[in-house]
Amino acid sequence: MPSPALSTAKAGPRIKEIHITPIAIVDPPLLNAAGLHAPYALRTVVELVTDDNISGISEIPGNRAIDEALAASRPLLIGRDVFQLNDIRQVLESNFGRETAAERGLTPWDQRKLVHIFSAIEVACLDIIGKVVGRPVVDLLGGRMRDRVPFAAYLFYKYEGAGGELGFGTDPEAAGWAAARQAEALDPAGIVAQAKAMCHEFGFQSIKLKGGVFEPQQEVDAMFALYEAFGPDVPLRVDPNALWTVETAIRYGRMMEPILEYLEDPVRGQANMAEVRRAVKTPLATNMCTTSFADIPNSIVLGSEDIILSDHHFWGGLRASMTLAGICETFGRGLSMHSNSHLGISLAAMVHLGAALPQLPYALDTHYPWQSDEIITAGRFTFEDGAVAVPQEPGLGVELDRQALANLHECYLACGLTKRDDEIEMQKKQPGWTFQAVRW
Repeated sequence: MPSPALSTAKAGPRIKEIHITPIAIVDPPLLNAAGLHAPYALRTVVELVTDDNISGISEIPGNRAIDEALAASRPLLIGRDVFQLNDIRQVLESNFGRETAAERGLTPWDQRKLVHIFSAIEVACLDIIGKVVGRPVVDLLGGRMRDRVPFAAYLFYKYEGAGGELGFGTDPEAAGWAAARQAEALDPAGIVAQAKAMCHEFGFQSIKLKGGVFEPQQEVDAMFALYEAFGPDVPLRVDPNALWTVETAIRYGRMMEPILEYLEDPVRGQANMAEVRRAVKTPLATNMCTTSFADIPNSIVLGSEDIILSDHHFWGGLRASMTLAGICETFGRGLSMHSNSHLGISLAAMVHLGAALPQLPYALDTHYPWQSDEIITAGRFTFEDGAVAVPQEPGLGVELDRQALANLHECYLACGLTKRDDEIEMQKKQPGWTFQAVRW
């Protein structure tokens, strides 16, 4: 029997329609531990429409299996009150079951279905709720702690090329960051040039390098080159994506102690991270060894990291990320934010979350400069001194550009990709190349 409080409560708007649109966005040939980015990155845009025709939107990493699971969840969600997010979460868990850390996968990106599905539904519901009550999403998360959210320059080793139809080709008319975005960067000099162009364009005050591509000394040399070019006042971080052994991580971690803000996922697994943490003075961050609430007790016992890099797409949504912030504060962990190849809907959600976090000691990650497409009517977000102003309009504060969405869906259909597979893309450049969970 429902409780009296539930039975007499005023019902909110109910979900009438769920639209699931896979899209493909241009992505340059960026290198990482798992291989090479394809010319297109996949995203999925979810739109909920209520019985009183209020629309809410969200965006998640694209994957056909997750899209199919989202479609299968329609009968479970149609008719649900958008305010009843606890009920929606329980319904989805009862259908898909609770996921384990092992289902995350070995690759640097998360492959779990439930966290993607619920985060997509939750963000779209919060967009609707914000519109109903006339408040931005940040206020639904407890209110803004800051008006602007800082992000870091996210550097990649890369082959020459612009992605999309150009693939490994380039646009000779490009200038400024658009030219640097398609330039080769395979050595320290190339990385420094990329950093200077990105920081000039977006004003970033912190810099991160995606490592795990070359043997460690080459990547360490790139970090020292960045330190020499930008000086001690620009925080630096590097992410080998857990490809190093413990011995390698300790050796090169100690070498970089004078210049790093933090070292992200140098090794695989909480026990290995804890061993490196005991041997290296630099704080360790992770989005690979502590990736769910079930991982946290063992993390605390072992002392596996200093900073958890949240991602609302993978931690179960925006409200769960606020819960994570409280746990981090309780146990003396820092909190920042992981990124993926995203457009403006995801960026808006990240900014609302970043504005609501009680503490924000580290600039957030973002791939946004690497993308050139957009699906929101206001066009691409602007960065001022590396930060994004928090939208003040109700909900997420962004609206769907339906023509752009249709165009990028046609691109998805034409490109033939159904999931991310950086190993296959790398083999097109280096035949026989295979992903290794630990390489050096």
